[in-house]
Amino acid sequence: MAVKRVDRTEPAQLSREFGWVAALGVILVIAGLVGLVYTGVATLTSMFLFGWLLLIGGVVGLLHAVQARGSSFFWLGVVVAALNIAAGVVVIARPEAAAAALTMFAALLFLTGGVFRLVGSLVVRGPQFGWTLVQGAFGLLLGILVLASWPSSSKYVIGCFFSLALLFDGLGLVATGFGGRKIVGMVAERQETPTGPTEAE
Repeated sequence: MAVKRVDRTEPAQLSREFGWVAALGVILVIAGLVGLVYTGVATLTSMFLFGWLLLIGGVVGLLHAVQARGSSFFWLGVVVAALNIAAGVVVIARPEAAAAALTMFAALLFLTGGVFRLVGSLVVRGPQFGWTLVQGAFGLLLGILVLASWPSSSKYVIGCFFSLALLFDGLGLVATGFGGRKIVGMVAERQETPTGPTEAE
């Protein structure tokens, strides 16, 4: 009679992987907090990242279009790739102007979204009437505030949004990492608890 042995390698590996997830989350949280302090730098950084993503995506799309030059979507792929490459070059060369344009676009989205939510909540008056009304009013107010101080608002709006995204994504990763480590530890402890003797092989 012998107690069944449990392989501890897999739980330890899972725990390490969740630890790396938590560490990445901490890095993103720190980057988000730094970006909220230096919103101007965060705005320029996000613009450069956005420009390089457009440029790289355009080059990859162009290569795919060339590989599929015998298909009927060849010219559409070339046009889309060329537009992405041109937009990426413009954003990288003029990050301030790109930030101003994106800030204007974001403000218009807030305005239109707020108006639609306000009108929809007043017309429909569904079970989420109060919450939808608050969301619409907040979006409308945010759009007005951004437009009222445009173009100076373009120096911090994009960076603020970018930093908040990093912050919340980082918090989510931290929660996932620590929660995963805790669950793995609980499962490992339960597996190590002897459930009774088993026959030796």
